[in-house]
Parts: sequence; C-alpha cells; structure tokens
Amino acid sequence: MRYLHTMLRVRNLEAALDFYCGKLGLTEISRRDDDKGRFTLVFLAAPGDRAVVGASQAHGRPAPLVELTYNWDGDEDYGEARYFGHLAFEVDDIYATCARLQAAGVTINRPPRDGQMAFVRSPDRHSVELLQKGEPLPRQEPWASMPNTGHW
Repeated sequence: MRYLHTMLRVRNLEAALDFYCGKLGLTEISRRDDDKGRFTLVFLAAPGDRAVVGASQAHGRPAPLVELTYNWDGDEDYGEARYFGHLAFEVDDIYATCARLQAAGVTINRPPRDGQMAFVRSPDRHSVELLQKGEPLPRQEPWASMPNTGHW
C-alpha cells in the first residue's frame, strides 16, 4: 500500500487554484474535465515532490498529490470542512511563509508562535498545517504574541 492523494471538494476552482498554486506554491500536475459527470479534477504537487510524483508513476498512479474536485453544478454547502482534518506541508522558513501568505490575504488561524507550526485557511475553509523543516525557529514577534483566529 502507498499513499496516493487527498481529495478536497472546492466551491470555486479559480479561488482554490489561486490559494494552492498562487499562494502556497503547489504545481498543477494534471487536470480532467468530465462533461458527462459535470466535474473537474485538478491534481497538484508540492514543489519538493515533483520528482517523487514523476518517479511514482513507474509503480502505477502518481503520488503524493492533492486532488481538487470541482462540481460544476454543485451548490452543496461543505461547511467548515472540519470532517476532513487538514493537509500538512513542511516549509523552509515558517515565519517567512506565514508573512508571505498573510500579505496575500490568507487567514492565519494558528500563528507560528512556537517557531514550528501554523495553520492557515483555504478559500473553502480547509485547514492547512505548515510545519518548520528541521528544528523550530527561535520565537519571533509579531508571531509569538499573535492570538489564534477562528479554529482549525
């Protein structure tokens, strides 16, 4: 058994792609539009996983990926999507990543007060955990004093 992907339903495909690709930095690997089923599937990979995704195809399906599912006619309310849990990505500098995301208008639900973990929110209210690569960074303001926003 091996991990393949995590599927997330999204309400607005363009807003989701702006968040996951434009702001988080994931790359679109493939896309499938299904006219009969009236949905689009978009598969994304983290920059550091592109080679792994390519190599994984020798064993079958590509992995590890995030699958965004957009239902063309869907008006289903996915709510807070807390039933899902969260995605997690390792980052080189958690403070720089959170500062860049915050400047781009992304909600930081749990700031990186400890220099090692933060949670941000996608446009579809999915929680995305960011973890510092290696050891935690030294505590740093304004993050160390910043309160939580909402929940994750």
